[in-house]
Amino acid sequence: MSGHSKWATIKHKKGAADKARGKLFAKLIRQVEVAAREGGGDPESNPTLRTMFQKARDNSVPLDTIERAIKRGTGDLEGVIYEQITYEGYAPHGVAVLIEVLTDNRNRTGSEVRTALKRNGGSIAEPGSVAWQFERKGIIGVPRSVPEDDVMLAALDAGAEDITDEGDTWRVTTAPGEVGAVREALESAGVPVESADTTMLATSVVPLDTPDAAKAVLRVIDALDDNDDVQDVYANFDIPDDVMAGIEV
Repeated sequence: MSGHSKWATIKHKKGAADKARGKLFAKLIRQVEVAAREGGGDPESNPTLRTMFQKARDNSVPLDTIERAIKRGTGDLEGVIYEQITYEGYAPHGVAVLIEVLTDNRNRTGSEVRTALKRNGGSIAEPGSVAWQFERKGIIGVPRSVPEDDVMLAALDAGAEDITDEGDTWRVTTAPGEVGAVREALESAGVPVESADTTMLATSVVPLDTPDAAKAVLRVIDALDDNDDVQDVYANFDIPDDVMAGIEV
C-alpha cells in the first residue's frame, strides 16, 4: 500500500525505548477496559478486546491487571467511565493529525489537546477535515530477517491484504478485525511477531525533507503523546531515510 508514513515504525521504536512504563501501562489498561465495555469481556468474540489484550501482554502488563480492567469494562468491578473522542488538527508543514483520546473529562482534555498543538506550531481542525485522509487497518510487524516468502505464505493465506518492506521489519497489513487471525497464522507457521495493533494509515503523505521540518512535526506529536488521555496520534508524513538517520528517536 503506497502513501504510508513511517510514523507507525517510528512509534514502534519509541515504544520499545520508552522508559515511562507506568504511563504506557495506564494507556493500555484503559484501552482494554473500553474494548471490554463496548464489545463484551470475551476476547474470542470481541476482536478489538483480543487485539488490546495481546498488545498489553506484549508490553508486559501483568495478566491480573488486564483481567481487572476487563471486569471494570463489563461492570463486574466499579470503575471510571471513559469517553472516546477523536480530535483533528494540523502540525507544521501541513501535516494532518488524528488524536484519539479516552477521557473522563472532555473539557479538560480538549483544552489540553488544543494547547499542545498551538504551543508547538500546530492548530485544531474542524471535524471531518482531516479524517478522510486516513483509513483504519491492522498492522503486524515481523522481523526483516524472516524470508519474505515465509511471511507471504502464512499471512496472505490467512487473509492479509499486503506485505511491505519497512527497513528492519516486514509490515503486514490486514483488515482491522483480522489482526488476531493473521497473527495466529504467522505464529503457527513459526514466524515471530514483534507487534500487532490496529492503526490509522494515511492514504497520502507530506514529505519532510529536512531535519528541522521533521523535528517540528515530531515535537507536536511528542507533546500530544505526553498527555495521559491521548491513546494514539496518527499523522500523514514521511521522512526520507537520509533525513531520518540524522534524527534521534
